Amino acid sequence: MMRMLVSVRDVAEARIAARGGADFIDLKEPRDGALGGLPIDAIAQVVQALQEQGSPLPISATIGDLPMNDLPAILARVEAVAACGVDYVKVGIEREVAAGAVLDALAATGHRIIPVFIADRGLDFEQVAHACALKFPGMMVDTADKPAGSLFDLVSGADLRRFVARVRASGALVGLAGALRHAQLPALQQLAPDFAGFRSAVCAGDRSGALDPERLRELAARLHAAPAPVSA
Repeated sequence: MMRMLVSVRDVAEARIAARGGADFIDLKEPRDGALGGLPIDAIAQVVQALQEQGSPLPISATIGDLPMNDLPAILARVEAVAACGVDYVKVGIEREVAAGAVLDALAATGHRIIPVFIADRGLDFEQVAHACALKFPGMMVDTADKPAGSLFDLVSGADLRRFVARVRASGALVGLAGALRHAQLPALQQLAPDFAGFRSAVCAGDRSGALDPERLRELAARLHAAPAPVSA
């Protein structure tokens, strides 16, 4: 069954997501870009609050939108986010020459890193293969330019199928995100990633607004009730 990752910015939203049917709690600041990072103390507060209420849900947190050519800043932020006690640290991977060195360095940290391939300029499958060889616990595709449309507007179905198949074959979890809405659920179900990330679809306004508990519950019900894809 495909699971639902919901991006939240604070304790109140984390609790709404946990009550509303989220399978993963993802910490980010949507007003600061695709992978906008929350302050370290805010990440720690959410982790503590969910632990205190006995939530079993895995928690991920982004490090923020950092350039591939600033490896020291990326690694410093990874260490700070990991120290908050999250289960996974998400790091955006741009389609840049320096991405390979970033992936190597991330794999050497000893932390549970989820590389998130930013696919607005297409997916680089050499990068994906390199990441698969490094045995990260999971990998995602996301988009940076949310107003440009959903993931399905910016990446071909063939490339998404190839990404899901390649990552799954490596033994890692595979996730898809990028301004996903209710209308994309049938296409997502056909691709059958392990999880799909949502923010826009569960907010009352745009993704920078507050979570809408009713929209979140409705999406969770639809996603969890969706039938498994039929194999050919």
